[in-house]
Amino acid sequence: MLALSNTDKKKIERIIRTMKKEYPEGTDPWGLNLELAEKTLKFLTPLYRSYFKVRLIGAEKIQNKSYVVISNHSGQIPIDAILISMAFLLDVESTHLIRPMVEKFMATLPFINKYASALGAVLGDRQNAHYLLERKQSILVFPEGVKGITKNSPDFYKVQDFTQGFYRMAATHQTAILPLAVIGAEEMYPFVIHASGLGKWMGLPSLPLSLNLLPLPSPIDIYIGDEFTPSDKENEKSIQHNVFLIEQQIKKMILLGLAKRRPFFDFIRKPISHFIIKEFRKKKP
Repeated sequence: MLALSNTDKKKIERIIRTMKKEYPEGTDPWGLNLELAEKTLKFLTPLYRSYFKVRLIGAEKIQNKSYVVISNHSGQIPIDAILISMAFLLDVESTHLIRPMVEKFMATLPFINKYASALGAVLGDRQNAHYLLERKQSILVFPEGVKGITKNSPDFYKVQDFTQGFYRMAATHQTAILPLAVIGAEEMYPFVIHASGLGKWMGLPSLPLSLNLLPLPSPIDIYIGDEFTPSDKENEKSIQHNVFLIEQQIKKMILLGLAKRRPFFDFIRKPISHFIIKEFRKKKP
């Protein structure tokens, strides 16, 4: 039976006390609600600890400052954003709230939309992102966009081309970029195909058709990379080059994570891992 430990209960209470110093009214214009956040953390933390068995690897690299956090996007539904947000709250020495920048379709997803907003998720437009970075808050961006979570099983962990918006925002505000790699979210739905046409008709980017409705208890590993601070004299060539370098760093962390992946659905994971490693080596400059 999943239950909240006394240690985590005290930790959550401490997190909320700390956050109340920054948000004395307990809310903000984007849906952050500390009362609901506390209830959400108490409900989801047993799942985080015992169902998904999340590990945050490299937490010592995270400093008490503002970041543009970027990550590969995976898992068919954006549970990865919630788990990353929880990792930065629960498993980092200094309480660190990051604001996931989410797509409009998130508002249509039951369960996910409510808990994501409670934990600080914000509609991912430029105005919101700049507003938060101006106030020295951290944001979480998935540069692959929805393409990252609309992949069929053979394309798991195949990183889609990064957009450059995250880098331009970080350069504008001289904010450090912190790359992450999430391993394990793809296996929550190990057998899936996407009905893109039907999804668009329903107002969604795509409609995943899976053998399982609820996510399987795939162990999640979140790897923290080396931060990168853009120069205040960037040009188009340097932006393109540096985005490429950051994308390569995340791909390398994915390869490391796949090699050290905890056992789960190995009969499908291993062939996919071998395929990804082979493809990455072919494309390596």
